[in-house]
Amino acid sequence: MEIAKSMELATLSHKQSSFAGPPHEALFLVLAYLPLFELLSMSEVCRSLRDAVEKDVLPWLNVIVERPLSLRLSDEILMKIASKANGRLRTLVLMYCAKITDDGLQRVIDQNPLISKLHIPGCTGLTPDGVIRALQKLSDCQDGLKSLWINGIANMKKEHLERLQFYLQTNQKLPQIQQTRQPLLYHNYRRLRAYRWEELGRVIDVELCPKCNEVRVVFDCPREECKRKRENSMTGCRMCMFCIPRCEECGKCVENGDLEETVCADTLCLDCWIQLPKCNFCNKPCCTQHANMQIASTGSIGWICSVCHDKSDDFE
Repeated sequence: MEIAKSMELATLSHKQSSFAGPPHEALFLVLAYLPLFELLSMSEVCRSLRDAVEKDVLPWLNVIVERPLSLRLSDEILMKIASKANGRLRTLVLMYCAKITDDGLQRVIDQNPLISKLHIPGCTGLTPDGVIRALQKLSDCQDGLKSLWINGIANMKKEHLERLQFYLQTNQKLPQIQQTRQPLLYHNYRRLRAYRWEELGRVIDVELCPKCNEVRVVFDCPREECKRKRENSMTGCRMCMFCIPRCEECGKCVENGDLEETVCADTLCLDCWIQLPKCNFCNKPCCTQHANMQIASTGSIGWICSVCHDKSDDFE
């Protein structure tokens, strides 16, 4: 009995000592590739990782702020985060950070003039003039800005867009980037990560919509007949999402009379509507983006949408 107890204590002591050791060296190598939320969480694990996060510049050269951090990011917090790069910040992505102001952005730009990628979509606290001042500062650098994402900045007009394009054209490398320009399809855009925008060969995400003349994201259409219209300089469907609806699954243009009913209220073309599985009760599909609204049906094949499931609970 005593031998067995001693062996048990020895095993427990070995486990405790193994857990009390320093972090594996591989953890320090991945710090530079972690999103901001995970990076900040890693700094709370132990003293070694905290010192590595605080003292190493490499993890802070590319700052990408997404939800849930974007909801709480302020000018002061952004300045504190950006200062860790010691003026060498290369990528600044602020997704829907409503509390960021023109002054806060300008302070970061002034201390980090080497930023080559600036994505600030949905930052409703920013103004077109504030974005122009930031871009003017960045255009003074040798390399300049290579990617700008500003969809959702309110009151952006044609004259603002022209000034932004002027500063972007000062970069001599931009023609090389634009040579790889790819069509922008609605369903791909919805799933595109902020830091991969330049893969489409587009320096800026917005342009003038051919129909409404508003500064918005303009989408191409994968329909062959629409492609032929564009090639022949005929009126096509290359417009913003406010001028013509797009299928959530394939990105095709959809006429108002061809809209199909869905559980998630998103737009689907008839071809995608037919292919997607339907709810056992209402016979409506969910788009792939809202597959979480599908609830497995007990005792039968298929699924029930959350709307029908809630209704069935009300009748019970």
